[in-house]
Amino acid sequence: MRVERALRVVLAEDSVLLRDGLVSLLGRCGHEVVAAVGDAGALVTSVAEHAPDVVVTDVRMPPGFQDEGLHAAVRLREERPALPVLVLSQYVQRTYASELLDSGDGTGVGYLLKDRVGQVEQFVDALAEVADGGTVVDPEVVRQLLRRRRDPLERLSPREREVLALIAEGKSNGAVARRLVVSEAAVGKHISSILTKLDLPPATGTHRRVLAVLTYLRA
Repeated sequence: MRVERALRVVLAEDSVLLRDGLVSLLGRCGHEVVAAVGDAGALVTSVAEHAPDVVVTDVRMPPGFQDEGLHAAVRLREERPALPVLVLSQYVQRTYASELLDSGDGTGVGYLLKDRVGQVEQFVDALAEVADGGTVVDPEVVRQLLRRRRDPLERLSPREREVLALIAEGKSNGAVARRLVVSEAAVGKHISSILTKLDLPPATGTHRRVLAVLTYLRA
């Protein structure tokens, strides 16, 4: 579990029970919840007041319980492109996930199902990853987004699709190799082919992997 640095968190969740539970959980993990609010308006105000390291927000919030939390998150990232935001959702809502991934500068963004909160280590690691500028997408969200967006798949082989789906879940080359029972060198060749077929601009390191995932999910 990543607890490399204490984070200042603004939390937006309309369920008092879950909100209090998250405040307690984050506190036990060494993080400080500088504001815990129950609606989108208060979320925007709290971010302006506290300038947190990361925002954690629900999608559906008062008054309409539609997508107020997500719209607030997207608005915040338009105003502060580098603001890390981790969105929690009860269900897989593909439009919401796509809109979030398209917000800000493309870094420091996450979309998790609320079930993951119960997996404490995974949730806290995801929060740290997003705060450090990474991209974290729930595996179930990835699967549903991939089913919806078929066009990019036409250029990829079945094995390349498997590799990209595992990368989208945040797995390293070694983890992909172990899952598919192939060598890391083979995984590297697949990734190189994927990047070429997706016509990505030149980039280096982890950023290129993120570009591959985001290009695939947004296509």
